[in-house]
Amino acid sequence: MEQREKLVETIIEGIQEKKGSQIVVADLSGIEGTICRNFIICQGNSPSQVEAIAESIGEFARKKLGEKPAHVVGLRNAQWVAMDYTDVLVHIFLPEVRAYYDLEHLWADAQLTTIPDLD
Repeated sequence: MEQREKLVETIIEGIQEKKGSQIVVADLSGIEGTICRNFIICQGNSPSQVEAIAESIGEFARKKLGEKPAHVVGLRNAQWVAMDYTDVLVHIFLPEVRAYYDLEHLWADAQLTTIPDLD
């Protein structure tokens, strides 16, 4: 399995560990001129949950794959945290912020995969 695919799976595990929901993986590899190969979009119900999801993703990626994000922004107010793993960008939103920016619609020409929420 390719390293990027392993990273996507590991990030999803990190999200699910902290009960992140409505996970969508956008495969941008077929679109010319994109800044990365995958977007992973999810949400938490409070700023503290958004922050916990970001921390969990970082921990899972570091421990399982030795990967660290090049940049992490948005932790101060934790309404929208973006984590840059170069070929994979992770966006963790509060629900109302996610609805406002509607990244899934912005990348509607990408192949979108919805990951079922864990019970």
